Amino acid sequence: MVHWGQIKKTMRKSLTLITAFALTQWMSAQSNYSIQSRIAVEGDGKWDLVTLDESSNRLFLSHGKQVQVLDLNTKKVIASIKDTKGVHGIAIATAEKKGYTSNGKDTSVTIFNLDTYAVIKKLKVSGINPDVILYDAFSHKVFCFNGKSKNITVIDAVSDQIVSTIALDGKPELAVSNEKGKIFLNIEDKSAVYVINTTTMTVDQKWPLAPGSEPTGLALDLQNNRLFAGCDNKMMVVMDAENGKVITNLPIGEGVDGVVFDPTLKRAYSSNGESGTITVVQEVDANNFKVLENIPTQKSAKTIAINTKTHKLYLPAAEFDAPKPTEDGKEAKAKIKPGSFVVLEVAPN
Repeated sequence: MVHWGQIKKTMRKSLTLITAFALTQWMSAQSNYSIQSRIAVEGDGKWDLVTLDESSNRLFLSHGKQVQVLDLNTKKVIASIKDTKGVHGIAIATAEKKGYTSNGKDTSVTIFNLDTYAVIKKLKVSGINPDVILYDAFSHKVFCFNGKSKNITVIDAVSDQIVSTIALDGKPELAVSNEKGKIFLNIEDKSAVYVINTTTMTVDQKWPLAPGSEPTGLALDLQNNRLFAGCDNKMMVVMDAENGKVITNLPIGEGVDGVVFDPTLKRAYSSNGESGTITVVQEVDANNFKVLENIPTQKSAKTIAINTKTHKLYLPAAEFDAPKPTEDGKEAKAKIKPGSFVVLEVAPN
C-alpha cells in the first residue's frame, strides 16, 4: 500500500534540501567584494601609479602634470602638488615626513613636505624617464627606477642628495622592499625579478619568472617571504623571496599593472585594466594558493593601492571616447571623456 503522507513528507524534505543546496550555490557565486563608492576627482589628464599613506588615510594620485592628495575620510581632494610633468609614482618617507614624485617628462624628482604638501626641492635624476619610485625604510633611501636609461637613481632621504646610480640590463617596473636590506624589482623585458642590495647598492640576484612573462605589478608577503608578480600573459607568479624558486602560477585578468597584498587576510590582488577586474588570490599557506574570485571594476582601472587596516582597495579609472582613424589610416589613441576620472573604492561586503 502506498503511504501518501510519507511520500509527501519525503518530497517536502527533498525539496527543502534542494532549495538549501541551490541557495548555498547562489551565495557562493556572489562576490565577496563590491565597489562601495566612485570618488569623482577633477582633471582629465592621464594617470599612472597611486600610493596610500595609511597613517593619514590619504591617497596620492599621479594625474597629468600634478599629484592630487585625496582625503579618504572625507573623499575630497585637499591638496595638489603642481609641476610634476609626466608623473608616474609617489613614494612616502614617513620617518622623514617627506614625499617624492617621479616626473618622467622632465627627468626629475619632486620632494615635498608630507604635512603641508609644500615643495621642498626639485632634483634632476641620473637617468631618463623616472618611472616607479620606492622609499626603503631600512636604508632611508629613495630608489627611482628609470625606464629608458635602465638604471636606478638612489637618493638619501635625509639630505635629499643623489648618493648612487645602479646600472641595470633591463627595463625596471614595480618594486618592493623586505625592510631588511633587499629590494625586489620586476624587470619587464627580461621576465625576471632582480634582488637589489640596499647596503652595497648592487644587483645580487636575477631570478627568472617563467612561465610568467613581462611582469609589472609586484607585492610581498613579509611573513612568509612570498612574492606575487603580475605578468602580461594573464598570470600571477608566486615566488619564494629567499631563493627565487617559482612556487606556482595562477590565472588573472588581462592588462595587469598593479599588485598589492593584505597581510591580515593573506590575499594578493591584481588590478587588470583591460579586463576591468581585480583578481583575488588567497594564500592558504606558504605553499598553497587559489583564486577566490574576479571582482568587476571598470576597464582602465589598471593600478591599485590598499589600506591594510580597513582592507579597502583603491583604483583610478576613467571612461574613454572611441578612437577615430587618423588621416594616414592609423587608429588614434582614445581620449579620456571629460569629467569621467574617478577613484573606485572597493571593499569586502
